[in-house]
Amino acid sequence: MSKHIKVLSISVIIVFVVVGFVAFRDKSEVAIKSVVKKKNIYPNLNTTIISNKLTDSSQFDLVNKSFEQFVTKWGLTGASIAIAKDGKLIYTRGFGYANKEDKQRMQPYNTMRVASVSKLITATAIMKLVEDGKLTLDDKVFGTNGILNDTIFLKYKDKRVEDITVYNLLNHSAGWRSRWGDHMFIKEVIAKELGKELPISLNDIVVFALSKKLHFTPGSGSSYSNLGYGVLQLVIERVTKGSYEEYIKTNIFEPLNIYDAHLSENWDSLRYSNEARYYEVPEAELIMAYDGSVDKVLKSRGGNDVKMLGAAGGWIISSINLTKFILAIDGDDSFPDIISKKSVATMAVADEKFQPLGWRWVMHGKLWRSGSLAGTTALAVSRSDGYTYIFISNCSPWKGARFPYIIDRFMDKTLPKFDKLHFNDLFYYGIASKN
Repeated sequence: MSKHIKVLSISVIIVFVVVGFVAFRDKSEVAIKSVVKKKNIYPNLNTTIISNKLTDSSQFDLVNKSFEQFVTKWGLTGASIAIAKDGKLIYTRGFGYANKEDKQRMQPYNTMRVASVSKLITATAIMKLVEDGKLTLDDKVFGTNGILNDTIFLKYKDKRVEDITVYNLLNHSAGWRSRWGDHMFIKEVIAKELGKELPISLNDIVVFALSKKLHFTPGSGSSYSNLGYGVLQLVIERVTKGSYEEYIKTNIFEPLNIYDAHLSENWDSLRYSNEARYYEVPEAELIMAYDGSVDKVLKSRGGNDVKMLGAAGGWIISSINLTKFILAIDGDDSFPDIISKKSVATMAVADEKFQPLGWRWVMHGKLWRSGSLAGTTALAVSRSDGYTYIFISNCSPWKGARFPYIIDRFMDKTLPKFDKLHFNDLFYYGIASKN
C-alpha cells in the first residue's frame, strides 16, 4: 500500500513539474513575443544613410530654397531640419556646414547639442519612473526623509527645501531664481566659496545652492531653473541606482531604436562621430575652461561644462531621431507613444502661473521646447495640425535665446508649402531590420 502511494506521489509530482514547465514555457513565450513586439513597433532606422540626396528632387526646390535663404540671412554656420506629418517623417535636410574648416556639409544624420531640449528628455524619464512605481511626483527631494538624504545635502540653510517635491523641480517652482547668476554657469564663484579646485561637480553646485536661502517658497511661484533639472538628474540616479545617461539610453532611447544620442563632451577634440562642430558669433567672449586648465576658450569648446549640464542641457542627437522622440511623447496615436496618455497629459498641462513639465510652452495649438547655448540653437515643436518639426543649428546667432521664436514664425509660414507635396515615410527608408 505504501509502495503504491509512493509511486502515485512521484507521478503526481512529475505531472505538476511537466504542467508547470509547459505553463512556464507558454507564459515565457508570450512574454518574449510581447517584448519583441514592443521593442519593434518603432522603426529601426540607420540614420547614416539618410542624406541630403533624398530631398534633391524638384518638388522640394521651393522649400529647400526657403530654408537655405533663412540659414544665410541669419548667418548660421549650419542647420539640420526634420519635419513629420501625422507620425511620418516627410522631410529632413542639412544646410550649411557641419564643419566649416573641413568643408563638411551638414547632413540630416549629423548630431548636435540640443541644450534645454534635454529637459524634455529628463521629464519623460521621470514620468517613466512614476509609471513604473519607482517614485511619485509628490515625493520630497531633500531632508532626512527625502530622496537625496545624503549627509552632504542635509546641511541646508533654508528649512523650506524640505518641501521641494519632484513636481516642483519639473515645473520650475522649487524656489530658486537665477537673478544673481545661473547656478550651472558660475563655476568660479562656487569653487571659491566651497574652497575647491575646478572642475566642480553637480553635487558641488547643489551643495552651494542649499547653503543659500530659497528665493521663494516651493510651489508658490515659478522661475526657470537649470539647477532644478540638475537635481532631477541626481534623483534619477538615486532611484535607479545607476547613471542618468544609461537610464535614459536604456529606457527611453533604445526602445525607440535611437542610438545616436549621448551626453555631450566639453572639448572640441572629443566630439562624437558625425557630431557637428560648434561656432559662435565673431565677438564671442573667451572665458576660463570649465576645468581651469586654459585661460581663454570659447564657451562652446570647453568654457561651459556641457556634459555636467546633463539633464538640464547636455544631450546631443540628430534631428531625425529627435523627431522620433517628440512623436513618441505627443499623445498622437499616429505614432505610438513611449509613455502613457496620462503622463503625456500631465507633462502638457498649460498653466498661467507654472510652466509645463519638460516643455517650455503649451499654447496656440503647439507643444514647444527650445534650447539655447553658446554654439547651439534648437527648437522642437509638435503642432495640433499634425506637423512636428525639429530645427537644430551648430551655432548661436546674435539673437541668442530669442532666436527660436524667429525660427517658429518662419516655420509657420513655410510648413503650408508641404501640404501639396508627395511624401514617403523616411522613417522606413533603408530600414536596418524588419519590424
